[in-house]
Amino acid sequence: MVAWKQETAIGQLRMTPQEYLRSERHAETKSEFNGGIVTAMAGASWKHNIITSNIQGELRAQLRGTSCVAVANDLRVRVAECDKYYYPDIVVVCGEPQFEDAELDTLLNPTLIVEVLSDSTAAKDRGEKLECYRTLDALNTYVLVAQDRPFIEIYRRQENGWLYSTINSMDAAVPLDSIGGELQLADVYDRIEFNMQRDKSDINPT
Repeated sequence: MVAWKQETAIGQLRMTPQEYLRSERHAETKSEFNGGIVTAMAGASWKHNIITSNIQGELRAQLRGTSCVAVANDLRVRVAECDKYYYPDIVVVCGEPQFEDAELDTLLNPTLIVEVLSDSTAAKDRGEKLECYRTLDALNTYVLVAQDRPFIEIYRRQENGWLYSTINSMDAAVPLDSIGGELQLADVYDRIEFNMQRDKSDINPT
């Protein structure tokens, strides 16, 4: 997820979803909606942008000729059960996309969502967003990608819940069964240099 800022004073006015959408569609910067509170989003880091670009490029190539489409950064997703609007880093939708209204800018039925983690967003992506995204009936896969080390977390919908797995080898691939593809870690982290002196406590997040 792109970094986010604390709620601004204007956000504390508690907009309705309709007011938020009207404002957002004319805004020069993006904001997310959380039960009436609007949160401004900050810019992404160089690594974040490279990783997002790498993933979108790989998915676009793999999904060519299928019913699935990968979109990065700018497609808003509504999570009605949580009363939230998010901007995932990457969204894949398979089949006919469903939108909130005729503007076609707020998706309701993502098949797969990818968030690229940062220090300021990791807790939200693993906590609040995980819980809310899983209420979307169409969602089958949620992928969390670290940018400071080769480490990817995958949540896959099963008949009796969600299966969680991790991959941390540059020689491995992330299975994306819901869209009939995969992501090689070597491709995800192409052109990314890691700081090998990172804090060991960050290897196994809780």
